Amino acid sequence: MPDTPDWQNSTFLKEVERRSGTPVSACFQCHKCSTGCPIGPDSDLLSSQVMRMIHLGQENSVLESQAIWLCASCEACTTRCPMQIDIAAVMDSLRMMAVEAKVDLPNARGEQFNRSFLQSVRRNGRVFELGMMVAYKLRSRDFFTDAEKTGQMLAKGKLSLLPKKSGSAKEVADVFRRAGEEEKKR
Repeated sequence: MPDTPDWQNSTFLKEVERRSGTPVSACFQCHKCSTGCPIGPDSDLLSSQVMRMIHLGQENSVLESQAIWLCASCEACTTRCPMQIDIAAVMDSLRMMAVEAKVDLPNARGEQFNRSFLQSVRRNGRVFELGMMVAYKLRSRDFFTDAEKTGQMLAKGKLSLLPKKSGSAKEVADVFRRAGEEEKKR
């Protein structure tokens, strides 16, 4: 019986698979995840590169990357994966691991975006895009990037001026409350 390849013994790979609940080791580098990624051109790493670096056990490089914070969790990568790897879940797990490891990011804009997104969901039970954008712009102090698109999005009805509460806002708030309690236990 042949020896198990070193990458299959990676503790980082095993931990990412455990946390995400998806078989990262099944990735054969077809790059379909990267071709559909809307943030790929603006990211330091493509999703396929993140998958490969996990295989290679490059924990610090992955957790310090901007890619895990810029991921929009749109699931375009997950949908395209022929091996049914939930890449969006992997990115979520990597963000949690980075927070737990207290990784300092050279550019924390991704983390600021993530916090703005979660704050919006916590308040409304779903994302309120305009409110999330304002919170992100204030946190990042990046006031003018993409500002010209706001008017176009409002004109096309893609942004609402007022938040719409989810019918399950109380349940979502309860999830955040329980997560906060779990965080305090650590």
